[in-house]
Amino acid sequence: MGLGLSAIRLDSTLNLVIVVVLTLLAIIAVPFLWERWRRKVLGRSSTILVAVVLIVVSTAMGGNMIGGFFPTVGALFGTGVYSGESVDAVAGQNGSDLDKLRDAGAMRAKEGKGSVVHMTVTGKRTGLTRDVSVYFPPQYYDPAYRALKFPVIEWIPNYPSGPEVVTGPYELPAKLDAAIAKHLLPPTLVVIPDPTGKPKIGHDTECIDEVNGTANDTYLTADIRDWAIEKLGANPQRKAWTMAGWSSGGYCAMNLVTRHPQWYGQAASVSGYYKASVDAETENLFKGRQDIIDANTVTVNMQKHPAPVDILAIAGQKENFESFSIDQMQAAVRAPTTLSSWRIPDAGHNMNTFKAQVPDVLAWIGARTVPPCAPQDKKIVSNGGVTPWPLPNTGAKGALVDVVE
Repeated sequence: MGLGLSAIRLDSTLNLVIVVVLTLLAIIAVPFLWERWRRKVLGRSSTILVAVVLIVVSTAMGGNMIGGFFPTVGALFGTGVYSGESVDAVAGQNGSDLDKLRDAGAMRAKEGKGSVVHMTVTGKRTGLTRDVSVYFPPQYYDPAYRALKFPVIEWIPNYPSGPEVVTGPYELPAKLDAAIAKHLLPPTLVVIPDPTGKPKIGHDTECIDEVNGTANDTYLTADIRDWAIEKLGANPQRKAWTMAGWSSGGYCAMNLVTRHPQWYGQAASVSGYYKASVDAETENLFKGRQDIIDANTVTVNMQKHPAPVDILAIAGQKENFESFSIDQMQAAVRAPTTLSSWRIPDAGHNMNTFKAQVPDVLAWIGARTVPPCAPQDKKIVSNGGVTPWPLPNTGAKGALVDVVE
């Protein structure tokens, strides 16, 4: 079933046109068959039902193409098969088969292309198991780089998407290849974790350690970071770590970096916002705890707990709340935190706006992160001497409270 669902594209213009045509035919059929089926209640009801369903499906497909949420039906229903789409290989649990994939990665590297590998990763602190895709730059397979530690971009997908949207509709791997080839970005590992888990719909986590719930923050920060350092050879220096994302992923990036400055040096957000979105999709994340709300509000973090992190925030002129969020952050930022921002003329909250900004975002990150380098002396702590501010206890399993390496 999973394979079949993953073969049905939701991001196909042809499929959308077919559904729209069927919708129009169904709408026309309602009055055309109304009199013919005047004594057949089932016939009339079925005709109306088919028309309504097709209207909903065509509208949803159009919105999905604009937002770039799900590339296939498999991604929508979370069959698990979709997670391996738009990738070059699958590496098993916690990347257990990564060493077996080196030869294939080296072949792609000769063409100047990085490799995207999918796996599942279980967090040591939280016990959560989620899909993770990793982009390995061409240099990762170069013997000259074997002893070096690579910088990392942790790219957070927008809700309700998973890693497949970043390697598929985002077209991020090709943009990474280009940025590295042009020396705008040093050879960088890009780790793309699933911030939501399953189910997707109605389960927007906002990357937060939910009060008496799932420790999403801890998984995305402590668990993923420790795993990448141990398994991928990632550089543990905080300046070697950047978080980035679009929409909810942008909020997650800014929030998590300002919450954990001992581990991250930069955050890049396109169309992100300054505080968690709370609606029908997010469930009850905070359970009325104002201290947890404040601890996950970027402007509060900036103002009350400034740390030496660099933040980039981008919004379109037609994005009212996202643009307002930049204004709020500009008013709240305090040294040593730095905030760079720009607004895109005549742009709204859609995939095209985001994709157009990716090359500049990568260049911004490239100017601030560190290149691959030899391992540091073990006496040098990877947090760069930055002490994190005490985090409130959410009661979430594996919740991270004031941890310093």
